[in-house]
Amino acid sequence: MRRPTDLSATPLDANANKVIVLAAGGTGGHMFPAEALARELLSRGRAVTLVTDKRGHAFGENLPEVPVHRIRAASPGAGIVGKLKAALQMGLGLLEARALMRRLDPAAVVGFGGYPSVPTVYAAIQSKLPALLHEQNAVLGRANRMLVAGASRIAVAFSDIEKLGEAQRAKMVRTGNPVRPAVAARRLSPYEAPGTAGPIRLLVMGGSQGARVFSEVIPAALALLPEEMRARIHLAQQCRPEDLEAARDALEPLGLARLELQTFFRDVPERLAACHLAVTRAGASTIAELTCVGRPAILVPYPHATDDHQTANARHLAEAGAAWLVPQPSFTARALAERLSSLLADPQALAAAARAAHDWGTADAATALADAVLAMLDGGPAARTNSYNADPSLPDTNLTDHDQSHNARRSAAGASAKGAAE
Repeated sequence: MRRPTDLSATPLDANANKVIVLAAGGTGGHMFPAEALARELLSRGRAVTLVTDKRGHAFGENLPEVPVHRIRAASPGAGIVGKLKAALQMGLGLLEARALMRRLDPAAVVGFGGYPSVPTVYAAIQSKLPALLHEQNAVLGRANRMLVAGASRIAVAFSDIEKLGEAQRAKMVRTGNPVRPAVAARRLSPYEAPGTAGPIRLLVMGGSQGARVFSEVIPAALALLPEEMRARIHLAQQCRPEDLEAARDALEPLGLARLELQTFFRDVPERLAACHLAVTRAGASTIAELTCVGRPAILVPYPHATDDHQTANARHLAEAGAAWLVPQPSFTARALAERLSSLLADPQALAAAARAAHDWGTADAATALADAVLAMLDGGPAARTNSYNADPSLPDTNLTDHDQSHNARRSAAGASAKGAAE
């Protein structure tokens, strides 16, 4: 993946000793990229502070050296009263953020989405400070939509972002979405497609809260597979606590080679590297981890995600030949059984999708994101950091030889995976 110009050396200007403020909502999807950037900037000798709301979990014990400031914020509530209460909280948060900006006098502010990021980034824009937004999904989030017009740059994980106006696209730089160090460490883990008689390792994850539909459909689909195929399957599946026993009761009689059901996997990087095929949702963090390691997946987007952003995320991988998108209404036992029978009997299709996923992903997003922040402080034009070609089949004279080669491999792998799937 193309990275902005490397400016890892400490700048020799007035901003060198100023703090860089990170503003993020309290959920993991917003907070983890902020934590990854904080870690990278600290390694380069930059001072960092985090601003979130009173509900945010911050970085916990991971980066105790990073100061945390909490301001008021709220997402729009239901009805007029809820919206008025949220507006009041956001207004008070803006006043707190303005005072904080005056006190900290930061070099820049980086926003990671979520409504708690809005007061801080907006205060920075009002103060004429450089502001970079990071968008993890293929659809510009609502908080970032409120801020993008005043932002200096927008760092993205996907080559095209829905709901981003044409006037703002010149600010785009594709950095990717940072993954956990344990996932990045498995970037070079080779993919070995299942053989004709060996084990078939399936990994099923439904996001941080699990997915009831997986607990219902997976057992029914596996029951429809031939007995000899079931006898080879090693299934590791995440379930909601309330679904765990029902899923176990449905799966244990199927004669699987191995069955592991847990409400939470603490060793996802290892399981991801070991699996032959994953069945998952299509959140930004899941997409980043699948493609960093390079594993083929059946993606079932959460149908109630804001602006249906998970479908947009999954569509990018499907179009690259790295995954198979299955909308939840189509995710039936019979349809899944047919898909699994086809894929598990075609190791070439799985291997091609794994290559396409690996070529699409990156383990260097935190580095690229830090580069983009420091490039913004350096004052370089956004266009110089925006030369990632959205269509790898088209030539781009701004791309280096390395980037041209990377895109050629990605295009070839995507075509191969699509052909095998068909």
